[in-house]
Amino acid sequence: MQSSSGSPGALSRRTMLAGAAALAGTTAAMSAPAGSAQAAARPAGAMTAGVTARAATGRPSRAVVFRDVRPFGSAEATDLVAADGRIVDGPAPRGAQVIDGGGRIALPSLVDAHIHPDKTTWGGSWVSRRPADGIADYVEQDVELYRAQRRSVGERAYGLMSQAVARGTRAMRAHADVAPAYGLDGVEGVAEARTRLRHALDVQIVAFPQHGVVRTPGTAALLEEAARAGIVDMIGGIDPLGFDQALDEQLDLVFGIADRHGVGVDIHLHDRGEKGLAALRGIIDRTRALSLTGKVTVSHVFVLPGLADRDLGRLAADLGETDIALTTVAPSASLVLPIARLRECGVRVGLGSDGVRDSWSPFGNADMLHRAHLLGWVTDVRLDEELTDCYRVAAHGGADVMGLAHADLRAGSPADFVLVSGECLPQVVVDMPRRDLVVHGGVVVARDGEFLDGR
Repeated sequence: MQSSSGSPGALSRRTMLAGAAALAGTTAAMSAPAGSAQAAARPAGAMTAGVTARAATGRPSRAVVFRDVRPFGSAEATDLVAADGRIVDGPAPRGAQVIDGGGRIALPSLVDAHIHPDKTTWGGSWVSRRPADGIADYVEQDVELYRAQRRSVGERAYGLMSQAVARGTRAMRAHADVAPAYGLDGVEGVAEARTRLRHALDVQIVAFPQHGVVRTPGTAALLEEAARAGIVDMIGGIDPLGFDQALDEQLDLVFGIADRHGVGVDIHLHDRGEKGLAALRGIIDRTRALSLTGKVTVSHVFVLPGLADRDLGRLAADLGETDIALTTVAPSASLVLPIARLRECGVRVGLGSDGVRDSWSPFGNADMLHRAHLLGWVTDVRLDEELTDCYRVAAHGGADVMGLAHADLRAGSPADFVLVSGECLPQVVVDMPRRDLVVHGGVVVARDGEFLDGR
């Protein structure tokens, strides 16, 4: 979530997350997702044969017809048929439920590849934030805010995560702080919210050591406990050199826990220059040595944008070969990972929200359509295909990172989509209309921008 870099003085998340990069050329790269990721994005509105509205037993399945919709903003309206959580070919079985789409655009639901729901104040009283002089101040304010909250982590996380659903998110990777100041309250609270939202949202949980793995005694044991208990899907880390000042010790601890308990790794890396390169090479080496190919993610990765193209190409080739995924939150043009260049080398890249109304910042809304809009804004795109690619990063990039099938409205894909009023997909990215209907697994989970609590 938050960077360990930045100079003393009046700081903000934006100044803490300084770097250099550009989206540049995403159009070509986004047309074919990388390596072990799911099948490439197909032409808008395309349908294939082979999946019908019958269950494996041969009996008609539970089906819903979404009538009069325009997949990807196509000129011709059609019907989308969902059965047993999937898009299916052909007419729906007799007696299927019918929902009128009113000519709205149907778009794939979005995936938030990096968010921190445990620290949010979403839905609560306004919090006035104080100046901070560095990472230690931010961490201290995290703890103060946690202790001041009257609502549990589970309640606050549920509020934010249901907000994400209402805005069209179908899946998220949720980072939750693990430290002696919290114990496992963060991951347990997010796990509680995940259970309450299991009908509407797919969630992976990362045990995130924001206070450091090595510099804060007791954290490594808590990470081990979280993995042993099966609460989390991934073990996190943070700036092994810049913050923990213990490159090998931190990485050995994090990768050792992941290897012992069969979970993945997702490490925040804000360090740049030689510190960032050393950490990234250490992550690549351990991924190879422990055969964790496809199970490791590095978040933010601010060391990459400033590299010369040849150096970037070499590192990207190693990342692609080990199938290490990356995530970006695109807070500024100087921060965005070179998505197109990375994907040319087979690297999976997802987009996320990061922190939302926490002690670090009053901003954020868990709306991934807004994040796609920001991606276009900060990279100064203007062409229709570039705006469309921003949506694809938000929809399919995160799915690739999380190992999920693309919800691309083709037969056999998850019936996870949103209906919005609009003219075309590029205009939707710019105008960010209300999500009139959100569908997860063929079930309506939000309507008119409001989450429906219960199936």
